[in-house]
Amino acid sequence: MSARPEPRLVPHADEDLLAAETARRALEVLEAAQDGRGEATVVLTGGSMGTRVIREIAHHQDAPLVDWSRVNVWWSDERFLPGTDPERNGVQAADAWNPALELTWDRVHPVAGADEIATADAAAADYREELAAAAASEGADGALPHIDLLLLSLGPDTHVASLFPGRDEVRRTDEPVFAVFDSPKPPPTRVSMSLPALNSAERVWLLVAGAAKADALAAVRQPGVSPVEAPGSAVRGVAETLWLVTEDTLPTVPRDPRPGSE
Repeated sequence: MSARPEPRLVPHADEDLLAAETARRALEVLEAAQDGRGEATVVLTGGSMGTRVIREIAHHQDAPLVDWSRVNVWWSDERFLPGTDPERNGVQAADAWNPALELTWDRVHPVAGADEIATADAAAADYREELAAAAASEGADGALPHIDLLLLSLGPDTHVASLFPGRDEVRRTDEPVFAVFDSPKPPPTRVSMSLPALNSAERVWLLVAGAAKADALAAVRQPGVSPVEAPGSAVRGVAETLWLVTEDTLPTVPRDPRPGSE
């Protein structure tokens, strides 16, 4: 098997440009996937920038070029809260969506909420079953369908999805989706895709915005850093990995002194 390409760092002047350019890129990927496969699959993320990108996609002038009735939507992780809780990634995505773009709701796959299923373990098992059914409908042998694009947000502690540094969940390879308990970030109970599941995507794009994320970005870029130390360092797409960042997340480049200023 050929080696996966190294991540490519793509700076943007500010958060507005990051959101707009990511939306444009995403629409191109989804349109090309439909041209090639007849459908497209995207895995969404939460966080302020993740939700902002969803809003930009939904209201972009080129959004009608995608046949949204043939787009499959999944989530990389979810908070185990009641289904309509505003803290859930799926609820935030729905609020950001443009209702003029009609999705096929059988293709939209939210994680079951705490008012719909008894436990986070049961919600994770239910999500695994949905993913496996989608894979089977594509004629795939594995537990996951083909994922054209996976969006991830980098947390200030370098977490992605609900995989936090120093935690056993980062090492898990036994299941593509599992429950997370005692999360260091509230709420404590969540459902998350595993690192191998995330890395099954054709393209993985890591969103990093704001000066508060500068240390996290520096950590994931550190040579030799381990996934347990910095989970965001270990995400790799099969064909492409982009770190889509704002310039204020990057170290300041010292300027040469002006002549005569010394």
